[in-house]
Amino acid sequence: MSTRRWYGGRLLIGAASVVALTVTGCGGGGNSGDDFASASNGKTDATTSKGSSSELADYVEGQRKWVKCLRDEGFDTSDPDSKGRVDLGDKSAWKRDPKALKAQEKCASLSLPIPESLLKEQLPELSKDEIGKNRRYARCMQEHGAPDFPDTGADGHFQESAWDATSAGAKRAARVCAPIIGIPDDAPTPKG
Repeated sequence: MSTRRWYGGRLLIGAASVVALTVTGCGGGGNSGDDFASASNGKTDATTSKGSSSELADYVEGQRKWVKCLRDEGFDTSDPDSKGRVDLGDKSAWKRDPKALKAQEKCASLSLPIPESLLKEQLPELSKDEIGKNRRYARCMQEHGAPDFPDTGADGHFQESAWDATSAGAKRAARVCAPIIGIPDDAPTPKG
């Protein structure tokens, strides 16, 4: 399950993005910036590890093909790292540069989504302050109208859980709690 699915509302996707961008400093990625998301439940048995390493190898190889296509179209970028992440440099240039736009169009079919099993591996390690902020945010959401909002795990990342982001209580909680993670009180709330 991806972050987009379990976060439901646009405001909360934005909130998670703000937290992640603040925490990671906008890490690069070849997939429209989606370098962080849900958890893989921490499975470590041999079958999962073997499947994950094969999936990782396939993903990294796919990212190499995508980068080659971008380069062939005149947009210079770095090779993918060992986890398949690609540093695209200045994201605003990526969205405005005619070469980048042409390369994006031409190479879109080669850009792979991050496999579910690799998402947890790509989450940044959070500091004690960041873990505390995420825990305060989860508790605030739960206490102000979204009792089904997910708790955080020991690593400080929100646990994978379905919750109703469209309820009146969730919207109210999002407005009340947004400042905890750096979203202004007057940010737009999701319709629904």
